Amino acid sequence: MKKILILITCFTYILLSCKKEKDVDDQKMAVADQKDSTDIADNGWPRETTNNGTKLVYYQPQVDSWDDHKEIKARLAFSLTPKDGKQVLGVASLQASTLVDKDSRSVFLKDIKVTDVRFPALDEKKIPEMEKLFKETLPKGGDPVSVDRILADLDKTTSPAKGIAAQNNPPPIFYSSSPAILLIVQGEPVLVPVEKSEIQYVVNTNWDLFFDKSTSDYYLLAENIWLSSKKLDGKWTKATKLPDGLKNLPSGQNFDEVKKMIPPPESGTVPNVFFSKVPAELILVNGPPKFEKIPGTQLLYIDNTENDVFANEAQGQYYVLLSGRWFGSKSLDGPWSYAGNNLPEDFAKIPKDSPRASVLASVPGTQEAKDAVMLAQVPTTAIVNKADAEAKAKVVYDGTPQFKPIEGTKMQYASNTQEKVIRVGDMYYLCFQAVWFMSTSPNGPWKVTNSVPKEIYTIPPTSPVYNVTYVTQTNVTDTTVESNTTAGYFGAFIIGATVGAILTYGTGYYYPPYYYYGGLYPIYRPWPCTYGAGAVYNPWTGGWAAGRRVYGPYGAAGTSAWYNPATGRYGRSASVQGWYGGRTAANTYNPWTGNYGQTIQGHNAYAQWGHSAATNGRDWVQTGHVTTRRGTAVGYETSGGNKGVITHRRGGGTTIHTNNNMYAGHDGHIYKRDQNGNWSHYNNGNGGWTQAGTLGGSQRKADKPDLNNLPKKDREPGLANKSLGENNRLGDRADNFPKADQTLGRPEKPLGEAGKQNVTRDLDHFENSRSEGEVRNQNFQNFRNNSNFRNNGGQFGGGGFRGGGFRGRR
Repeated sequence: MKKILILITCFTYILLSCKKEKDVDDQKMAVADQKDSTDIADNGWPRETTNNGTKLVYYQPQVDSWDDHKEIKARLAFSLTPKDGKQVLGVASLQASTLVDKDSRSVFLKDIKVTDVRFPALDEKKIPEMEKLFKETLPKGGDPVSVDRILADLDKTTSPAKGIAAQNNPPPIFYSSSPAILLIVQGEPVLVPVEKSEIQYVVNTNWDLFFDKSTSDYYLLAENIWLSSKKLDGKWTKATKLPDGLKNLPSGQNFDEVKKMIPPPESGTVPNVFFSKVPAELILVNGPPKFEKIPGTQLLYIDNTENDVFANEAQGQYYVLLSGRWFGSKSLDGPWSYAGNNLPEDFAKIPKDSPRASVLASVPGTQEAKDAVMLAQVPTTAIVNKADAEAKAKVVYDGTPQFKPIEGTKMQYASNTQEKVIRVGDMYYLCFQAVWFMSTSPNGPWKVTNSVPKEIYTIPPTSPVYNVTYVTQTNVTDTTVESNTTAGYFGAFIIGATVGAILTYGTGYYYPPYYYYGGLYPIYRPWPCTYGAGAVYNPWTGGWAAGRRVYGPYGAAGTSAWYNPATGRYGRSASVQGWYGGRTAANTYNPWTGNYGQTIQGHNAYAQWGHSAATNGRDWVQTGHVTTRRGTAVGYETSGGNKGVITHRRGGGTTIHTNNNMYAGHDGHIYKRDQNGNWSHYNNGNGGWTQAGTLGGSQRKADKPDLNNLPKKDREPGLANKSLGENNRLGDRADNFPKADQTLGRPEKPLGEAGKQNVTRDLDHFENSRSEGEVRNQNFQNFRNNSNFRNNGGQFGGGGFRGGGFRGRR
């Protein structure tokens, strides 16, 4: 009897648990996917690997060049311990191809080639054997290296960023110190009927907006209150009664939240409604502005607003940051004008622990702005299977294909489709989900192209298809091609300023949407917009997120509703678009890429292809393209039950948490820094360490974080707020590689004298960049692990758009 009771209890528990498990299944899979991505990321240096009893500990690579962000050259220090033998120290120079995964902010090395190996303290007779052992033990590929570490190593001065010819005229900017919303309807309202009623809903808007044909009234749901008006630009009043037709709103089309507000709630404050027919912006302050002083400057910021609004006491001027662009005015009511070229110097003095420090990424000349620009130029790479991609490429036109000229060129673009089709002479080129195809017909069939015409890369920013110029294809084989996308494909563009380049959202040009009335429903297709979405740059992800509550539950008029040619109906989305791709809470449409689908997880340009068609760096490691030292792949299973293959310790080596203080000098010697800030080299005479002398400027700065003995995860409380730009970093190296006394990488040259000044100066740079790269990598990992970004299914904190929106800097 007792056994039966236990069985019944267990069975009841299982039944009660099933529903709960089913409800959270999607969330678990999303978290598992994020965890898997984080696990394969750069979790620290040095790393250890073994082969037939030989142990190799290799230290963080020192990157000397990253040609076109595809081929990397680096050097590293290592210790090699043969089975039953003594430890020997050495340095090696390497070159490798790279795959970049922006989602995990990782660079995966592949096809690693060792170009030179040096053992400064080893008998010459033993060098061939140790060199062979090192090459056999070093992983041939798969090691993830943080993008931040690599960028910290590289010289910024060698390749100055080139800005685009952007349009920086201000959009309509409204101001309110009382509750308000911004209603955008691009052009004339596009009305779609609600079945079995006289109600129509407006497609081309950022709010839930309906039109009652029987009374010619508009009804607007502004969060938790219904408003009505005869005109979109008229006076809106509280609606206490709604048309009966609203009860017929369909289920499953993201109207569920609207239906919860029928009948209309009695409570609620009537907001001011600012209306615009073009993308606009709203500065909303919660009551009279509350100004906070920024120490060490003549700047104040308004604290009781989600906008980045500042006042300069010296000038009596206001400044606001919108989509990465600065606009200035004598009054918060405007008029506003572009101020990016004459921004007061005090903006660069904003402390890095200030509540408004995130704007530093948009202040020309700051380290944060340089970092944002540099990261924007790093591509995401995918290996595309030609046959699988060709099977999925498809273009649907609204009627017969129509083409419009591209200004300043002989090319044309397809205007009546959501896909990016370019006509060059008699050929047609399709950029479909960041992969290039070609055909002799606008309707296909489409074949992955081995090369893209140079003319395409002359498309100007005035064209709505300009973003395709940020997609390239290389390394063609019979079955695959490597596709590369940089930030511009997702709408993040570099613009020049008098004191430096900055990264902005959108080109600044307005591309009017496309309308087609020829079927059951009118077709509305928006082009990307620079304004009207509250785009905010997040320096920890390097991406833009769009959406604040004043802009409606759907973020922007450009993403609120989209026509799906597969169903002939509209989908409605709650989507946050960044230049990695986006995150969505329902069906999504991205006007930059033309992608649409159904997901609650993050996505990039290649994610919707599926792993068989497009493989990113992380997938490439997971799916067996990299093997272990024994030539076999190790199986794994995630917490979500997704099986796959992976290399030993995810990337060919095990991370060990010891001091990362060993460096490869370009003279072929091994160096380390002592606690007093002096360099020592491994002596080839006595096999010990010899001080290279007190190096003056090489002394370690007292306020610089010592990361050698910090724990793996949260390295130091408050580390995210420490200054990252005070020390020499990327562009101040006195001499460029290679140097006159370079030995490493040139096997024909013997080892020279150790500890020369230009060598230690080079080591100073790498010591600084290694520390700062570690800080930035940890900050990014902490952001991924702790952010609501992961836990809310892409709705970005505070309940998503409906519950308070996304605040990029907090």
